[in-house]
Amino acid sequence: MLVLESPTKYLALFNKACIAVQRSLKRTTTAGVATPGYCAVKEEAQVRVSHLPNHPSLLRTRIPGSEDAGRLLSISGTVIRTGLVKMMETHRVYSCTKCRGTFCVDAEIEQYNYIPKPTRCLAPGTEHCNSTSFVAAGAEAAEEMQRCVDYQEIKIQEQVGRLALGTIPRAIVVVLERDLVDHAKSGDPITVTGTVMRRWRPVVIGERPDISVIVRANSVHVHSDQAMQVAITDELRAEFCSFWVDHARRPMHARDIIVASMCPQVYGLFYVKLAVMLVLISGVAHCDASGLRVRGEAHMLLVGDPGTAKSQFLKYAAKLVPRSVLTTGIGSTSAGLTVTAVRDGPEWQLEAGALVLADRGLCCIDEFGSIREAEKSTILEAMEQQSISVAKAGIVCKLNARCTVLAAMNPKGKYDVQSSLAINTALSTPLLSRFDLVLVLLDSHDEQWDSRVASFLLADPSTGASDKGDVAGENVEYPKEAVPDTATNSNDIWSFDKLQAYIAYVKSAFQPQSTPASEQVLTRYYQMQRQRDTLNAARTTIRLLESLIRLAQAHARLMFRDKVVLQDAIIAVVLMETTMLSASILGSTDALHTTFPEDSDLFYAELQDLVLQRLEMAHLADGDV
Repeated sequence: MLVLESPTKYLALFNKACIAVQRSLKRTTTAGVATPGYCAVKEEAQVRVSHLPNHPSLLRTRIPGSEDAGRLLSISGTVIRTGLVKMMETHRVYSCTKCRGTFCVDAEIEQYNYIPKPTRCLAPGTEHCNSTSFVAAGAEAAEEMQRCVDYQEIKIQEQVGRLALGTIPRAIVVVLERDLVDHAKSGDPITVTGTVMRRWRPVVIGERPDISVIVRANSVHVHSDQAMQVAITDELRAEFCSFWVDHARRPMHARDIIVASMCPQVYGLFYVKLAVMLVLISGVAHCDASGLRVRGEAHMLLVGDPGTAKSQFLKYAAKLVPRSVLTTGIGSTSAGLTVTAVRDGPEWQLEAGALVLADRGLCCIDEFGSIREAEKSTILEAMEQQSISVAKAGIVCKLNARCTVLAAMNPKGKYDVQSSLAINTALSTPLLSRFDLVLVLLDSHDEQWDSRVASFLLADPSTGASDKGDVAGENVEYPKEAVPDTATNSNDIWSFDKLQAYIAYVKSAFQPQSTPASEQVLTRYYQMQRQRDTLNAARTTIRLLESLIRLAQAHARLMFRDKVVLQDAIIAVVLMETTMLSASILGSTDALHTTFPEDSDLFYAELQDLVLQRLEMAHLADGDV
C-alpha cells in the first residue's frame, strides 16, 4: 500500500536497494579470495512494477484525473501519438565559488524537466556557507556526477470499444524514460503502470497557468495478440469441439447455424452474412521466397442502394472484433485514415489514423464513396502491403496497418447493370482490385420479399421500427441475442459473446494448408476468368487468385479444420460468383434477396455438382472432399 500511495518515494528506494544488492554480490568471495570482476554493477538499474491487483481503483480503462495525482496506477489505452526521442538531463552539477564544493540539483519533472538554479550552496559539509555564486562544474565532475537519459513522450487514448455510446474518448500524455523509450508505436494497445503527476509551464505574470495531468511510466506492456482481449476458456473450447462432433453428419447445417448468428436482426442476406463472416476470420498470412509478407487479411466492399443494411453489418462487425475502428468517409481525410504530422510546440509528432489504430483488427469505413479521389490513393499501400510509409515534417518511417477493411457505399446514382463496377462506384481500378469481395445489393422492390421482411420485423418484439429505413435493417439497434432468421429453422442460434469467442479462437487455433483438389479448383476458375472475352480489368488480376485462396482458408477455419479441402474451394468460387462481376458459372445472383436454405447440405451438394460441371472437373466429386 505504501508503494501505491507514495510511488515517487518508495520506487526511488527500490532502485537504490537494487544497486546496493548488485554491489554486495560483486564483493562475493570464492574460497576466501575476492573476485571484483565476477560481475558488473548496473548503476542505472530500475525496478519495474507491473500486474497490479485486479481492482477498479488500480486498473483503469478511463483516463485518471487530478484527484489521482501522486498514485501508482495501471492504465489501458491505444497509442495515438509518438514524439521524438530526446535526451533529458536528470540533474546538473554546480560548483560553489566560495567553498569550492560541488553538489547536484535534480530536474523538476512537474515543470517539463526544468532544472532550477540553486539559491544557496548545497554542498555537503558546508552548512555555514551562504554563498549565492555558483558555476557549472567542470568536465571531470560532470562525467562523474551528471547523468542524461533517453526521454520520449507518447499520447494514449481510451479504447473506444470499452466506452459507453456517445462518450468522447480522452487522451493523456505518458512520459517514457531509459529503456522504455521506443517500446510502443502508434496504434499499439498498451497497459502503462506509472505515477500520475501534474505538470505546468513556468508561471508568467498576467497569464493563466496551464496545468495538465501526465503519467510517468514505470513499465509498459504492449498487447500484440487480439485473441488475448477475448476470454476463451477451456469450457468454450470443449463446447466448440462437441458442437462439430454432434454435427459431423451435417457440417453445412452446423456452419449455417453459426452464420445465422451474424447480425440476426437482419432478415435473409445469406451470402452477405457468410461473406462478412469469412472476411472477419480471414486467411493465413505468409512470406514469399523473397521474404515479403503476403497479407492474410481479406477486404470487402458493400455497394448497394439505401436501406439495404450495409451500415448494420459494419456496426455489428465492429462490435464482434475487439480491436476495431468505425469511421465514415465523409468525416475522414487521408490523414484521418492513415497518419498525420501534428505540431506540438516547437516539434512535430506523428498521430495515427484509423487504419493504424486498427492494426491486427478491423477498420470499418462507411460512406466509402464520399472520400475524395486524391485521398483514396493514400490507402492503396495500407490495403495491400499492410503498412503506411510516412515522410512528413522531416519524419520518415513506416507504420503497420495489418487490418481488415470492411467498407460500404452507395452507387453513383442509379446502379446500371450494363456498366462496369468502376463506373457505377467511381472508384479507380487499383483500389477495386484490392478488395477480395465486392457485393452489390440492389433493391428491386419485390413485393413478396418486402412482405416477408415486414412480417419478420413485426414479429420481433425487440424492434419498434415503423419507417422504411428501420424495416430495411439500416438503423435497428441490435441486442446481444436477437430473434434468428426464420428461414434457418434453427432455435439454437449462438449468443453474441459465444460468436465473438469462436471467431477469435479459430483465427488463432487453425492455420489451414491447401490440398491438391482445392488447388485445382481455384486454379481452374482463375484461368477461366482470365480467358473470358468480357475481361474485367479491375478484378481479374493475380489478386483474384490470392483472394480465392484467402476465402478458402477462412472457410476452412469456419468449418473448424486446418486443411483446405474441395468444399472450401467450392464455397470460395460461389462467393466470388455472387459479386455480379464474374457471373460466368452460376449466372447472375442477387445477393440481397437470398435466404438460408432449408437443407444446407443438399443445397451445397447441388452447388458442388454445378460448379465442377462448369469447370469441367466433375471427376473431383468422387474424391475426398
